Amino acid sequence: MATVTANPHDTEKISKLRSSVSGLNQISENEKSGFVNLVSRYLSGEAQQIEWSKIKTPTDEVVVPYESLATPPEDLTETKKLLDKLVVLKLNGGLGTTMGCTGPKSVIEVRNGLTFLDLIVTQIESLNTKYGCKVPLLLMNSFNTHDDTLKIVEKYSNSKIEIHTFNQSQYPRLVVEDLMPLPCKGRTDRDGWYPPGHGDVFPSLKNSGKLDALLSQGKEYVFVANSDNLGAIVDLKILNHLIRHKNEYCMEVTPKTLADVKGGTLIAYEGKVQLLEIAQVPDAHVNEFKSIEKFKIFNTNNLWVNLKAIKRLVEADALKMEIIPNPKEVDGVKVLQLETAAGAAIRFFDHAIGINGPRSRFLPVKATSDLLLVQSDLYTLADGFVTRNKARTNPANPSIELGPEFKKVSNFLSRFKSIPSIIELDNLKVSGDVWFGSGITLKGNVSITAKPGAKLQIPDGVVLANKDIKGPEDI
Repeated sequence: MATVTANPHDTEKISKLRSSVSGLNQISENEKSGFVNLVSRYLSGEAQQIEWSKIKTPTDEVVVPYESLATPPEDLTETKKLLDKLVVLKLNGGLGTTMGCTGPKSVIEVRNGLTFLDLIVTQIESLNTKYGCKVPLLLMNSFNTHDDTLKIVEKYSNSKIEIHTFNQSQYPRLVVEDLMPLPCKGRTDRDGWYPPGHGDVFPSLKNSGKLDALLSQGKEYVFVANSDNLGAIVDLKILNHLIRHKNEYCMEVTPKTLADVKGGTLIAYEGKVQLLEIAQVPDAHVNEFKSIEKFKIFNTNNLWVNLKAIKRLVEADALKMEIIPNPKEVDGVKVLQLETAAGAAIRFFDHAIGINGPRSRFLPVKATSDLLLVQSDLYTLADGFVTRNKARTNPANPSIELGPEFKKVSNFLSRFKSIPSIIELDNLKVSGDVWFGSGITLKGNVSITAKPGAKLQIPDGVVLANKDIKGPEDI
């Protein structure tokens, strides 16, 4: 474990922390040492300050335009060879709580009764069937999603795909007052713990034994993506490019719109490509960071990483990603979670690049407004792949804002008899107690506001184009 120089006061804190953590028998020795290491780094204040004047825009050699990628060989045997080097890993540690669901977010029904996980499994199955390859699926769970996921994946036992699950680390929350672990103060239930962000994917792959097992099978690259990003499908052009150019790490980015101003971006910094997150930006430059003129791209969190490089860097304890302090409260006690992000690891890998790809590869479902998009006629579904309807001429998706009445998936579904047609919609804003009939078409800019205490029913079959509706008389 790497040591970090700290002042004597911090050294005392760390040794106190180390002895408290050693008694936590719920977690492994690897987790204990990883946690103490993270806290030591946090206390040493090694947070890297970005010097704004040194930031440069990356060139096309570093952030490669997707259009410039060579088309991979058409030959089935060659394609099979490519795919046999690949592993797909979905980050499956998140719960569907923001959308009012219990259990892993990946089991929310997305379309036609199929969940995120159903679609992911179908996609990889169709690849394996088409090319005769064996691309396995790995799910990185957290202690929150592990038990549920194990039960859920049983239903795929007869499918043409190997599914492996492993857990990311479980770290104790820190009490802000004295920086001692919450479980040491009697909170031994789930609230005492947290999963330390998806930057933990690299040590967890190694600690779980999965990394060595994959390398022994001749696997070379892992494609890591959020389980709720429906656009994150295996792309042969990207895989082919990385293998040919020996890139150890690739982050997919896409052009930034005004909806993405808070997303991390890639910069050239002191001769390396690096992720710049809003949290690292000095206050004086936040508006500049959010502008889409200077920083034109953002991180989709679709990452392609060389497995041997992961092993080398984890074993050398070289992946020191920026620490993201996440303050929380548990029953009135102020606690701290220290987290890291997988995208921030880019600067530690050799020949790391970004690929500036199409927006279609970034289709996350974070809220019911996103669910409305993917359930509508804007997308079609075949072989687990969600494809955008060519009838939509505007390259951008409609902007959709639904009121709190639609926040939970169950409420959202009950308020639509059927999902409206939105091919020609630009903006939709809904607030109040609004209910939609079936066969409705929305076009242009539509705003629907139910008066306080009143229920507003949108009748079956209506076409609403550029309307501002406040009552039945406006329909």
